[in-house]
Amino acid sequence: MPLSTWLTFFLASWAISFSPGAGAISAMSSGLKYGFARGYWNTAGLIMGILFQFVVVAVGLGAVLATSEMAFNVVKYLGVAYLIYLGVRQIRTDAAPVAVDSGDPKRASIRDLVMRGFLINTMNPKGTVFLLAVVPQFVDTALPLASQYAALAATLAFTDLVAMGVYTLLAARVLRMLRDVKHIRWMNRTFGSLFILAGVFLASFRRHS
Repeated sequence: MPLSTWLTFFLASWAISFSPGAGAISAMSSGLKYGFARGYWNTAGLIMGILFQFVVVAVGLGAVLATSEMAFNVVKYLGVAYLIYLGVRQIRTDAAPVAVDSGDPKRASIRDLVMRGFLINTMNPKGTVFLLAVVPQFVDTALPLASQYAALAATLAFTDLVAMGVYTLLAARVLRMLRDVKHIRWMNRTFGSLFILAGVFLASFRRHS
């Protein structure tokens, strides 16, 4: 994979990882309830879940590539359209404070936290659709696919580890801010705009030969 392509995906991954969603809510909820040290185990499960979905997407894209390059391009531009739609929807989403269940924090084991994160990302169909929207933009069909998928998956896992760690830490240390509807609305508008910009940018993005 050309360095310029990887760098572009690296930058996009930060927007992807920090975008509010099921994973971010799970990370914040864990931080609010268990604190950073224990709550961060939830992120391990989230990463396992996103990597599982990445494998599913990679296999699916492989099947599309085996069909035709035209089919691959159709998937690519449908993905661009989805990113823009997601951005508009994110901007228009009403804010809601993070909810925390009232159970006993001491009863949740590390295994429970990891499994919870894994199931959240694995069972979320939006994650699969989102990866289908993003991954084709950075795959060069003329190069070996396995190594490209591995590089993209590792990059996304890294940025997700950092992003979910930040969410968990903020929730553990700055509770009032993350429960303030105004701040969450601001986050929705910011990341919604980033999704739209990403969609426009990726539509014009061309890999170097």
